[in-house]
Amino acid sequence: MTLPLVCLTGSPYEQGLLHGEALREQIAWNLNLYFARFERELNLSHSETLARAWRYAEAIQVQSPAYYAGMRGIAEGSGFDLAAIAALNVRYELFYDEFTEKPLPDGCTAFALLPEATLEGHLIIGENWDWIAGVRGAILQTQEADGFATLSFTEAGIFGGKIGFNSAGLGLLINGLTSQDDDWARLRRPFHVRCYEILRCHHLEAAARVVTGEDRSCSANFLLAQAPDRVLNIESSAQKVGLSRCQHGYLVHANHFVNPTALGIIERNIEDKPHSPHRHARLEHLLHTNQPLALADVQAILRDHEDYPYSVCFHIDPSEPEEHHYESVISAIIDLTTKRFYVSDGPPCQAPYVTYSLS
Repeated sequence: MTLPLVCLTGSPYEQGLLHGEALREQIAWNLNLYFARFERELNLSHSETLARAWRYAEAIQVQSPAYYAGMRGIAEGSGFDLAAIAALNVRYELFYDEFTEKPLPDGCTAFALLPEATLEGHLIIGENWDWIAGVRGAILQTQEADGFATLSFTEAGIFGGKIGFNSAGLGLLINGLTSQDDDWARLRRPFHVRCYEILRCHHLEAAARVVTGEDRSCSANFLLAQAPDRVLNIESSAQKVGLSRCQHGYLVHANHFVNPTALGIIERNIEDKPHSPHRHARLEHLLHTNQPLALADVQAILRDHEDYPYSVCFHIDPSEPEEHHYESVISAIIDLTTKRFYVSDGPPCQAPYVTYSLS
């Protein structure tokens, strides 16, 4: 299958409206999936989930009026209640707050390659985004009146993208992290709002300040890059951040803090099984030993199955209960030099990469 491509123009509300109308069926699917999991895994009733989401929506209205308008547009376009749409948009905080007490599900493996490490001399970033099997997503292309544009992946119903880039040549990748200080009730600017705002920045420094400029509710990793050759990785807990850059032409990040002791944080229950460190080390090894890398080489690396099913190309473990069924929902590669986006709808060993371009 191929992810739907949705082209959005106009004000944030109008973009949300188009999003809601175009992805109504996928939004309905995601609402059913997430609310069932909120109840089963977080012991949150439907009413309590809506109550928490509405509290956050009120905070978002102040923190980012544009994002709030986009959620209103999605609600109007899809025909669902605004509080339900808000629940999708703050699902990171609702889930990852709970992951301080429960094991973090295995997740994304991201990388950046400097031009010196690639065959064509391009700046390339990418990741396998590992999350709940069956989540419905889409590719969003936005166009502003001044010509500024973005191209990104999102989950249907979540305004703005979480993996993507913009016409200023600035790209974003993400990884879930958790620490003991995570608490959704702080009501700080949510993860997905920060992703939206990063992708609307013209410069890497401004994008970094979206993460570092204020405290957060929950931990997360943001890998930022900008053509022609700049990469910055930001590990963030609720109150602390750690910065890192490429070594030997590349950078890799998975779902654990690289050095939590140096940041003075306590990280626990990273995974039921310690697969994040393995995925991190395996991807580092493959990127280091195969330079210079062409696009086809990168795609082959993201299909790697060492330690299957808990591999870089992540698959469902049939021995696990259904609520633990995670897989590489998409695989994404971004060439920030050519502004091309290569995305597979499903694990890259099973689904082809489809090419999207801002041009």
